[in-house]
Amino acid sequence: MPHPRRHFVQALAAGTAAAALPSAQAARPQALYAKRLQPGDTIGLVSPANASYEREPVQIAIEALQALGFKVKPGVHLRARYGQFAGTDAQRAADVNAMFADDEVAGIMALTGGSGCNRIVDKLDYALIRRKPKFFGGFSDLTCLLNAIQQQTGLVTFHGPVAASEWNPFSVAHFQALVMEGQAMLLRNPQGERGEHLVQTQDRTTTLRGGRARGRLLGGNLAVLSSLAGSPYFPDFRGAILFLEEINEYIYRVDRMLSTLRLAGALGGLAGVVLGKFTKCEPGDGYGTLTLDEVFDDYFLPLQVPVYRGAMIGHIKRKFTVPVGLEAEIDADAGTLQLLRPAVS
Repeated sequence: MPHPRRHFVQALAAGTAAAALPSAQAARPQALYAKRLQPGDTIGLVSPANASYEREPVQIAIEALQALGFKVKPGVHLRARYGQFAGTDAQRAADVNAMFADDEVAGIMALTGGSGCNRIVDKLDYALIRRKPKFFGGFSDLTCLLNAIQQQTGLVTFHGPVAASEWNPFSVAHFQALVMEGQAMLLRNPQGERGEHLVQTQDRTTTLRGGRARGRLLGGNLAVLSSLAGSPYFPDFRGAILFLEEINEYIYRVDRMLSTLRLAGALGGLAGVVLGKFTKCEPGDGYGTLTLDEVFDDYFLPLQVPVYRGAMIGHIKRKFTVPVGLEAEIDADAGTLQLLRPAVS
């Protein structure tokens, strides 16, 4: 007859395992869609992460949004500074909450990324956001807030340029088509751009494992995303298409962050994986390292799902706007993401 203590230990372990994955057991909130942005709408400009140390970049960002046809309402603490942050945690969170509460504001965009969004993710008013869903966009450190808002409210958010990004024709066209025109776009890298070369050498996609699959798009910056693991703001990745990008990380750190996602259970139930640009992610010093190819193969090939690499997502000049939480279809052989409905209402 089994020892009573063994039954107790087994029950305790089962209970602990269930408690460790609250997001996986919770029902997903109903999908919410922001209204499409239109010329003449007011954009609330906030800085939930780094401070801006010079006046001119802020002015250029405001003029860029005006050139897109928007009015701009700066957050009260947009130009504040507390260490490297654009104000205290309370100030930065207050600006985001105020913009969602303000009926004059049609959408909200981050001025820049950097660091600090993790410090305010538990200070956002998610009930308010659910009541007043609006466009919310940015990338890099904004990965934290984009996924937290999606997870907590169901609102589709937008991984795309920040206000201080380079608004080149490629980035502008994708932003406008997705957010202002409401197109259910095919996200595909430019084809056949050879320049002076015999073959295309830039912005190529590479198939790691072919196939098609459908799921919600979730992801963003790898370091920021992995830092949410274990919190209520970590996305529910079951059946999702995970997209990732990174910059200025040694390969061993990329490996460690992917291990964090794996140990948190984020990789096991995926429908597909899209790897964006891993800019300046290099070996560093020492006795050698795995290559990025080997790291990606180790983590993603065993999943037996479609995977491709090289999508125009990340710390690059020309970038897609990717709707976080929207249903899409990955075609890893073609290197494409087909959105299955408009990302805005």
